[in-house]
Amino acid sequence: MIQAGDRVMVCLSGGKDSYTLLKLLTLLKRRYNKFEIFAFTLDQSHPGWSDAGMRQWLQDNKIPYEILTEDTYSIVKEKIPEGNTYCSLCSRLRRGIIYRYAEKHGFNKIALGHHRDDLITTLLMSIFYSGEIKSMPPKLLSDNKKHIVIRPLVYCQENDIITYANEQRFPIIPCNLCGSQENLVRQKTKMLILQLAKENPKIPSNMLHALTSVKLSQLMDKTHWDFRGLEGLQELTGEAKEVDFDLAGEELGF
Repeated sequence: MIQAGDRVMVCLSGGKDSYTLLKLLTLLKRRYNKFEIFAFTLDQSHPGWSDAGMRQWLQDNKIPYEILTEDTYSIVKEKIPEGNTYCSLCSRLRRGIIYRYAEKHGFNKIALGHHRDDLITTLLMSIFYSGEIKSMPPKLLSDNKKHIVIRPLVYCQENDIITYANEQRFPIIPCNLCGSQENLVRQKTKMLILQLAKENPKIPSNMLHALTSVKLSQLMDKTHWDFRGLEGLQELTGEAKEVDFDLAGEELGF
């Protein structure tokens, strides 16, 4: 994800995930010192926002940073009716500002703090509510091909991040915009995975592995698998052969 000479802009939201990402990348840089790290924080003018502790932590750890204030909070509150989910518009506004800042200041990589549980929750949400099989890729080229987004924590479990953040005593800044809304779809989906994991602890890791092991011939996407052309690959000998029931069962999904 990170190569020699990269200028990496780490998006520090003030939450446990982004703090953990920034800390780990800082430790990695101290060992190899072949790339640059810069912390970028967007102050969206949420009620109760206080970044004094963050500023002090960044200075204590000698991490170059900027905290940029853009009042997207008022825009979201104005455009989204009370009680509806703010996340979509909020994230679009935030993403636009992040991309513009990275381009203006010459950062070729943008690092985000999404972890394993974010990826698998997004996968289920996409299936349930969008009818698509997709999630958050560990490495993404933006649509305009000017930005590469990386997610170095994709193999990290949220519980481990919580433990690490508590040990490090990061000065967390809570998000009072999304956190004030109950029954968000993401929280419901996350709870479903947690409930299933109580019965089978391997379910979260199996879901992550599924993102790396796609069997196109076992799905229904005609744009990625030539179902119409299968007859041309079929072997017809005209002679009856002994059936391998184990292989047939495996191919049919029994």
